[in-house]
Amino acid sequence: MQPFTGGAVARAAVALGLGAVVGTVGTVAHRAIAPWGVVAALALVLSAAIAVRAWSGYVALVGYAGGLVLLVQVLSQRGPGGDVLVPAGDAIGWVWIIGAALVTGAAAFVPRRWFSDEPVVRTHRNRPPRP
Repeated sequence: MQPFTGGAVARAAVALGLGAVVGTVGTVAHRAIAPWGVVAALALVLSAAIAVRAWSGYVALVGYAGGLVLLVQVLSQRGPGGDVLVPAGDAIGWVWIIGAALVTGAAAFVPRRWFSDEPVVRTHRNRPPRP
């Protein structure tokens, strides 16, 4: 676990902002071309979540998730003019709302070794065969 320092808090704040941007773009674009808009939006959520975790670990990933969920929920409400970006009862809207949270959670369970900069040491058993 990484120490909770000022730098970690700053990276989490930047990740919160990134989550807000991804949540905004995804909420606006998820209904663009059914079903490919929601697929592209969820791919954006996953790639940004994995990038945040690789960049700064779990503290920043929690910040990213907070920004994402906050903006998705805020933009899912009825606007001042009565407009709605995620209509109630819309299946694609539910896939977006629940899928964004699940995909972000899945990024937390990606193995830590995927983000390690240490070289892989080959042992006798996993050495490639000689020609």
